[in-house]
Amino acid sequence: MNRRRLVGLVAGLGLVSCVVGTGCVERRYTIRTDPPGALVSVNGQELGTSPVSKSFVYYGDRDIRISKDGFRTEQVIQPVRAPWWDNYLTEFISENVVPITLRDEREYVYKLVPEESPTSDELIQRAEQLRAEGQTPPRPRRKGLLGWLGF
Repeated sequence: MNRRRLVGLVAGLGLVSCVVGTGCVERRYTIRTDPPGALVSVNGQELGTSPVSKSFVYYGDRDIRISKDGFRTEQVIQPVRAPWWDNYLTEFISENVVPITLRDEREYVYKLVPEESPTSDELIQRAEQLRAEGQTPPRPRRKGLLGWLGF
């Protein structure tokens, strides 16, 4: 192999490695609540108080739990879909070949509902219902072979 050809090959490989090594995709979602300061857990992992952000690698559904004193606890399944440029056919190119950093930033906002305190009449009614259930004797169990078989 002559020297000129070797230099061209090395330069070409260097150029290809520079272009291939520059592609990057950054994925991040931010969860905000109204009012702020709610405790946020995603897929069972506590992230902190809102507003809170997290980087991610994979798309798909997230199980989000939001709780704050004085407000109803919310449990939400939030789908996180891939953008048009990040699919099976173009993923290699968008992550490795494109010479710029692609950013996919999502923001999800949840409005918290104030917790309703039951009135004293409702509390008394529920207490009397529980008392009545506690005073009723349980149904007798069946004995013998038929009871064992579930008849």
